[in-house]
Amino acid sequence: MYGNCIWQMPGEEKIIYLSFDDGPHPFVTPFVLDTLARYDAKATFFCIGKNVVEQSSVYKRIVEEGHAVGNHTFNHLNGWHTNDAVYLDNITAAKKYIDGTLFRPPYGRITPFQLKMLATDPYKMTTVMWTVLSGDFDKKLAKENCLQNVLTKTGKGSIVVFHDSEKAFEKLEYTLPRVLAHFTQKGYQFKEINQ
Repeated sequence: MYGNCIWQMPGEEKIIYLSFDDGPHPFVTPFVLDTLARYDAKATFFCIGKNVVEQSSVYKRIVEEGHAVGNHTFNHLNGWHTNDAVYLDNITAAKKYIDGTLFRPPYGRITPFQLKMLATDPYKMTTVMWTVLSGDFDKKLAKENCLQNVLTKTGKGSIVVFHDSEKAFEKLEYTLPRVLAHFTQKGYQFKEINQ
């Protein structure tokens, strides 16, 4: 059903594609940006339109520091539980503030019709899923397990999902610097997903 989405980036180079959903957030996103900068790492931020409006200076910083941005709807809508027209209008609303052609559906939930529409005019968007879901949002998952999850499942071309949100911050704060240190030591680079 989701065959025409991007799940992994092609190539044999030692490159990992970190991505962050649900921001920008007033203190979590700056923490992420500072941490990435220490490793000269680039990433892709799938932003919620409402949060971009509320945190426009943080959004501007993401772009100015050379990271890619993607659309994550205006209100974090679940495509499975939302009328098609309402869902697509919500993406259009977010598009006014998020300058990019990448899209990630909140919760990974999108219908085949919504997916098909996004690939056509006036959207012309590329839907990006993931190779590795860190689990940083899961209250039942210990931060050490979140880290092991990423370290053991990530490799060349992996798209890894973290969340720059308050809910995920405790695990993100622990996991992200260790992931960057571990893979940098192994000769990996961290790049943004090209639009």
